[in-house]
Order: sequence, then C-alpha cells, then structure tokens
Amino acid sequence: MVRVRFAPSPTGPLHIGGVRTALYDYLLAKKHGGSFILRIEDTDQKRFVPGAEEYIINALKWMGMTPDEGPGIGGEYGPYRQSERKDLYATYVQQLLDSGHAYYAFDTSEELIAMRERKEAEGIVSQKYDATVRLEMKNSLSLSKEETQAYLDKGENVTVRLQVDPGESISFKDIVRDQVEFKSDELDDKVLMKADGLPTYHMANIVDDKHMKISHVIRGEEWLSSTAHHILLYRALGWEDSIPQFAHLPLLLKPVGKGKLGKRDGAKFGFPVFPLNWQAEEEPYEGFREHGILPDAAMNFLAFLGWNPGTEQEIFTEQGLIDAFSLERVNKSGARFDVDKGRWFNQQYIMAKSDEELAELVSPLIAAEGLVADNAFVQKMCGLMKERVELIPEFVTKGRFFFESPAEYDQKTIRKKYKAENHDHFLAIQERLNTSEDFTGEALQALVKSYITDNELSFGAILPILRIVITGTMQGPDIFETIALLGKEEAVARMQKGLTFITTNTNTDA
Repeated sequence: MVRVRFAPSPTGPLHIGGVRTALYDYLLAKKHGGSFILRIEDTDQKRFVPGAEEYIINALKWMGMTPDEGPGIGGEYGPYRQSERKDLYATYVQQLLDSGHAYYAFDTSEELIAMRERKEAEGIVSQKYDATVRLEMKNSLSLSKEETQAYLDKGENVTVRLQVDPGESISFKDIVRDQVEFKSDELDDKVLMKADGLPTYHMANIVDDKHMKISHVIRGEEWLSSTAHHILLYRALGWEDSIPQFAHLPLLLKPVGKGKLGKRDGAKFGFPVFPLNWQAEEEPYEGFREHGILPDAAMNFLAFLGWNPGTEQEIFTEQGLIDAFSLERVNKSGARFDVDKGRWFNQQYIMAKSDEELAELVSPLIAAEGLVADNAFVQKMCGLMKERVELIPEFVTKGRFFFESPAEYDQKTIRKKYKAENHDHFLAIQERLNTSEDFTGEALQALVKSYITDNELSFGAILPILRIVITGTMQGPDIFETIALLGKEEAVARMQKGLTFITTNTNTDA
C-alpha cells in the first residue's frame, strides 16, 4: 500500500515548491490506489504563524488535491498535528536515551556560540556539535551521573541529542538520485528534543512516518543530507525494516539568473510563487489563484517542473497526469521556474473551457470593476477573447472596451493610418451599419468589405481606423464579431464619437 504524506510547517504561506511536493505525493498515491496524507509539523512554536494551517488546507483544496487523511478529515493514524502527539515522541526519546543512542545536553546558547568561535579560531572549518567536541561540552556524556541529575532537576536548557558515532557508513537508495552515501564523521549530533519538551523535525517525522505507515517520503533536495540522521534513527529504534523509500526533488530555480526561487521573486518577475494571496505584515504576496491561473493549469505546469512523461505530450488532464506519473522520471537537476511557460499552460486551459465556464470566473471581476453586463453578453465576450488572454483578469483588462466606450484612442496608429480624404467613407460605413438589418459578424464583414472594394479603397486604410473608433486599440478579437456583440446602437455611437475625436483632437499630419 502506497502511503505518502505532505508535511508542511505552518510558518507562513505555502511556497509553490511545497505545492509541487504535495502534487507529486498526490499523483503517486492516486496512481497506486494509495493514501495522500496531510500532516502539520507544528513543533516549532517560535515560528508558528496564525492562519498558516488554514492557508495550507485551502491551497490544497483549490488545487483539487484533497487529502485522504489529515486535520479536519480524520483517519485511523491521527492526530495529524505534531503538537498533539507530544507524549508519543517522549516515549521514543526515552528509548533512545536508555539504549545509549542519545544523551542529554545542557549547553546554553552562549556556550554553543563560544564553542563555534573557538573551533573557528583553531582553523577548524566544521563547527558542528559532534564526537570531536561533545566531551568538552556540558552533557550527560561529559558529566557525572550526579551532575547530570542536578541539571535535570533544575530543568533549564535540557535538550536531547542523537549520539552519532564516527566511522560508520550510511547509504540508501534514493528514487531520484540513485545510491547515496554519507560518512558518520560528516554528521553532527542533531537535537532530537528541544528545551520546551517538543521534538525537532528529525525526531518527530521519523516517529510519525513509522506510526502512519508511510511508504514513500517525497521532499526537496535540501533535506537530502538529513536523511543520514533519519536512517540512524530508524536503526537506533529498531525500525530498519520500516524505512520508507526516499525521493529528493530538484530545487525550483529562478526564471533567470542563479539561485533557487525565493518568496520575493514573484514581485520581481511578475508571476506569483504562492498558490493563494497571503497578507504578511511586511508585504503582501500574490497567489496563483488571484493572478488568474486556473487550478488544473497550475497542476499541469507544476508537474513539469522537475518531471517529464518521456513523450512530447505537454497538456494532461488530472487523470492523465496520474496515469503517466512516476518518480523514476523526476530529474536530478534543478527546474527553472519558466514564467512564460506557466502563462502558456494557463492559456491552453482557458481556450479549452466553455464560454459558460469562463463567464462564471470572469463575471465577478467585471462586477468588481463597477462594470455591468448580463451573463449572455459575458459568455459571448469570453468566446471572442479566450484565444487572446493568458490570465483570467485579462478578460477585463484587455477586453474593457466591451463594457464601456473607449476613453483613449491609439493615436500612433491614427497618425499613421487615418487620411482626411477618407472621412466621408467612414461616415458612409457608419450609415451602412446603422441601416443594416442583419447585424451578425458575418453580415457586417461582408457589408464593410464590399464597400471598400466597390470604392477602390485599401483594407489597410479603413479597417485599422474602424477598429480604433470602436475599441480604442489595435488589440482585440475579430472586429466584426465585436461590433455585432456591442449592438447597432452602441457601435454607431462609438463610430460617431471616435471620428469626432480624430477630426478635432488628433494631428494626423504629425
């Protein structure tokens, strides 16, 4: 049985790299008929941020990745918040102490800083708390039983550390990175239990993975070096037969330049790096949802950030991704966060949606701008615009001329294309529109083009100006379908207004 867990810490908004990890968990579980579990790792109370857990849950819900087990859902392996499992961890910490695989440490933060400064002064590059210094420090290995008990009775700065013995080799098979090996001499004596009585990530996630019968651990490559400690813990607790399969994912890299994708790169590159909006004290962060990314497009885009199906196919349904996904096809090298590709994916999904579906998404945005349009009009507008937008809000920003007469006109094109001698022709076309009984796009196109041909005019002299007086811009869908949707009264009024503007406000000789 495949059982995977997505285990974020509620320390702020969920970065898009975390969403990708959750997605790979979800796809693997669904492919094998397994369980996708949400576990909140909230043992770091100093970094806990109110609202972060709800944000995580809402982000997964928006993406369509509902956990099978987790907070608010339940399951036979709960509770699913680590802060509610404190007694369980204490049991296994005591087991490690009793077996000699862990020890008490009483060092203050000042003493730890002093140790690192001393090692640095001695020219020692590594400044770890390990076998080379532990007997110089204040812990149950360097102190007598009586001294140790006195510190325990006092109850200040009591932590528990894993005792990592030198000279060992720790190796494991990583699904993404093949065989990985670490020497225990490279490892420090990780803290397992903090002074507040709560476990560190290293201790808690091992115990929880064991108790929740996790089969695969999928996480970012920054956790690769910690895996050696985790395997030592599995061994020390006698759980070597329960070690899950590991898959360490490549980093998400900046769209351009060097380095991994950071939380502030969204504002820098004009594309969000969080799934939903997050209002932080220092600055707000925009989300995929509010930016106008569709959840199924986000799923497709994120899946390809580090994975490929081995074919030329790029557009997948959710079930298609589930069927095609395998951890063996995850890349080792970092994945560039290609903003343009993200917009392209979204555009494909916008074009695939029905006009009715798009109208449901766009109508609230229209209302928020104080604009008015009935649902039938919005549906038709979406049909005309959906091949010309990449993001949902662009239906309004790029298609605003559908809802109100232009306040500005593309004067650069007017200066280039408008000729005063053609003014009477525009008036004649305006009159033809006003008297036309068939106001469909097809009929209007035939009407205008036949006039141009009959009067031996060029299309380039007439059609650009016609578009500008109707919409104000050269950008937009088929002008005749646009005029038909606006209706006769509105279209004729816009022509009259636009032509008046051109003749009275634009220097066409410039």
